[in-house]
Amino acid sequence: MYMFKYVMKRIGLMLMTFVIIMTICFFLVKMLPIVITVGIGQDKALAEAQLRARGYYDPIIVQYFTYIKRIIVNGDFGIGVTMPEFINKPVWESFTEMLPPTVLINVYSSLFAVPIGILLGVYAALRKNKWQDHAISTGVMVFISVPSYVTAFIVQYVICFKLGWCPLTMNVGRDYFSWSMFRSMIPCILSMSFGSIAGYARYTRAELTEVLTSEFMLLARTKGLTKGQATVRHALRNAMVPIFPSIVGEFVAVLSGSLVIEKIFAIPGVGGLYLSAINTQDYDFFMLLSGFYVLVGLLSAIVVDISYGFIDPRIKM
Repeated sequence: MYMFKYVMKRIGLMLMTFVIIMTICFFLVKMLPIVITVGIGQDKALAEAQLRARGYYDPIIVQYFTYIKRIIVNGDFGIGVTMPEFINKPVWESFTEMLPPTVLINVYSSLFAVPIGILLGVYAALRKNKWQDHAISTGVMVFISVPSYVTAFIVQYVICFKLGWCPLTMNVGRDYFSWSMFRSMIPCILSMSFGSIAGYARYTRAELTEVLTSEFMLLARTKGLTKGQATVRHALRNAMVPIFPSIVGEFVAVLSGSLVIEKIFAIPGVGGLYLSAINTQDYDFFMLLSGFYVLVGLLSAIVVDISYGFIDPRIKM
């Protein structure tokens, strides 16, 4: 019962926070001048008339309530205004078309980074202050310090250009689960994984090192358990309590960090679309994509908090 009330309270606060953030975004972006982009053979006056008919020239407060009404009543998130390839195209339709590549590269990078990062952290903790620990710690600091876009350029140069194992950019098409498409995603997946691997390894090493020096570990050894048995049965289980929720937070960090990476590898996802919407001041695209990233971040915070109670039964409300 207490958990249910807590979850409902957190969801209510999340929705309130979401509304406040999106309201601020709406008013700030609407303060910018309207940029009308037309293609060859199109009439700028006609395009302006279409925008006026949709209320783009109304007072901002009127536009705000009209925008909310359109979404709630008609499910209309607006149309493209300034990006040539999306002019007059429904924003929601474009978003759903470009979401799968973004989700796939983030899921693939997490599936690759989580086990490797945790295993490296465990190995470094078990070899504390030995050369293996120093080597892993040095690599961790390097990949944490180097921005992901720098890693992306190195991956492109080494794997794509010098070795020729993968294409420089993602293949065109929607056969996302074919081997050819997956192969074209590998450079992007690797570029986003290195930072996550370093983060998982550092966090796992720190937590496991602390647990291994706890008094209950000494008690477990005195009861006759070997070092390996005590580590697997007790140390790892206790160390994983703060590590598993961090995986969700790291996934969100990767999701937001993929904005630039998608552009480098020509991934036809929402990250590149978001940057284009910001650069061209495409209001409706900016609002929908901002809402997507804000909602993902807020939901992840709730999932992380609730997951503690499921991972460790000792944690109660």
